[in-house]
Amino acid sequence: MIRIDPASPLDPDVTRLIFASHALMDELFPAESNHHMMPEELAAPNVHFFAARRDGRTIGCGAVAEKDGYGEIKSVFVDPEARGSGAAQAIMRMLEDHARKLKLPLLRLETGDRLHAARKLYANMGFEERGPYGEYVLDPLSVYMEKRLAPAETRDPATEA
Repeated sequence: MIRIDPASPLDPDVTRLIFASHALMDELFPAESNHHMMPEELAAPNVHFFAARRDGRTIGCGAVAEKDGYGEIKSVFVDPEARGSGAAQAIMRMLEDHARKLKLPLLRLETGDRLHAARKLYANMGFEERGPYGEYVLDPLSVYMEKRLAPAETRDPATEA
């Protein structure tokens, strides 16, 4: 069973995943196309961070950053050994639920053009492609997406998959 709970990005088990994500992005994309947030930045008051755990082991993470008029999905990553477990979907559901509780009208995200599984996940969850937003500039290696949110639904605060 996968459990999603609020977490600190400064927790060593979580930091391990954050840096694994950075390493993968650095391998796939040039520096100018990467938009990493360091654990300290993910610990900011406007960033709501969550971790996925299974059998007491941290297997994934993700955050929603409160921006002016929207939430931005950041740092969604699942340990390669846990891929296919439903952790990414559970994290995304929690982030959406949390954004609704914050009364954010929409979610936006930036992902890489080569991250086919992530793009498929986001599309299956109702995200649609759009142009750059916020501080992003047009980058042929980036894909920008957004999803309008319906009002808050009633769901167990600990999403399970």
